[in-house]
Amino acid sequence: MTNSRKGKHQLKRAVYAGSFDPVTNGHLWMIREAVELFDEVVVAIGVNPEKHCTFSVDERLDMLRAVTRGFSKLRVEVFENQFLVNYAQSIEANYIIRGIRTASDYEYERTMRYINSDLHADITTIFLLPPREYAEVSSTMVKGLMGPQGWEQMIRQYVPEPVYRRLVAYHERQQAALNND
Repeated sequence: MTNSRKGKHQLKRAVYAGSFDPVTNGHLWMIREAVELFDEVVVAIGVNPEKHCTFSVDERLDMLRAVTRGFSKLRVEVFENQFLVNYAQSIEANYIIRGIRTASDYEYERTMRYINSDLHADITTIFLLPPREYAEVSSTMVKGLMGPQGWEQMIRQYVPEPVYRRLVAYHERQQAALNND
């Protein structure tokens, strides 16, 4: 892509942000699609102090790095205390990638796209619609399935293997703590 004003190739860098608590197969699908579309993708963990997360930032970084290890055009970072569009500008990303699973996702993301455009009109938001098998998958849903008998087999289909192992270890630690009380 040649930028006619500058007369040179402009790197198409995109940022895909989320809490990734934990990473799901739906997130991984989004990442794969983004890597195919852009020259470089930054997967960014957004730290929201108002949101209680199951996994620490370091654990989420480890999980993301484990499941994205094979992607050469990708890096994983963390940002906090700033709007996503400002973070995108700070890393010179020209695109923000957002997933749309439901009508309510669309309404929220459409509003955010307009707000982001008011702040930085030069950053474009791209919406991706995951295939049906990932449309209902969310980190919250995965965590909500944990606990009842057979939960391990149930969630295995929704998360990459390194994340599955983390979830099982997390659950075992929780159960051990309950048994020690």
